[in-house]
Amino acid sequence: MFSSQNIKNNIVLTVYNDIRTVFRLKDIALMLGETNFQSLNKKLNYYVRTGKLQNPRKGIYTKPNYNTEELACTIYTPSYISLEYVLQKAGIVFQYDSRITAVSYLSRTIEVSDREYIFRKVKGEILVNPAGIDKQENQINIATTERAFLDLIYLNKNYYFDNLNPLNKQRIYKLLPLYQSKALTERVNKILRND
Repeated sequence: MFSSQNIKNNIVLTVYNDIRTVFRLKDIALMLGETNFQSLNKKLNYYVRTGKLQNPRKGIYTKPNYNTEELACTIYTPSYISLEYVLQKAGIVFQYDSRITAVSYLSRTIEVSDREYIFRKVKGEILVNPAGIDKQENQINIATTERAFLDLIYLNKNYYFDNLNPLNKQRIYKLLPLYQSKALTERVNKILRND
């Protein structure tokens, strides 16, 4: 059996045994029961230099083949994957785009390892409302197709959608009140009427 000292001494083993692929310094400290962040940071940087871990962004450590969706949800918290990325996967938007789009408390475009991550700002009460967001066990929060559709119309009123067939209209109308926007309701009604 491992003692807590052995686990502290084998940071890489602890990280690799976790289902997650992306970690903040505080996540690793919690897993190890480590309170000395400076010492832990030095050890983690050693593992980055030796290729056992990666450090794609300040304060974020990953396994070599990390999940890009997981990274998107870790860069800024709270955030969740939404908008074009989700709609493209659902076949609602046809044009291919390799960027990962997310909703957060600020608007930023970040490049990490030749991949762009786009964060769009929404009001706090919308961001923290869990309705229509699937929370996966590896820290990935991703909007349902209907929530991504509403997020995109909320942020971009003139967006064109290629195929609305995969959308569940009942779910859209159930989620609509969380945006508290008459203008959004009117836009949704117009788009769905023309469908």
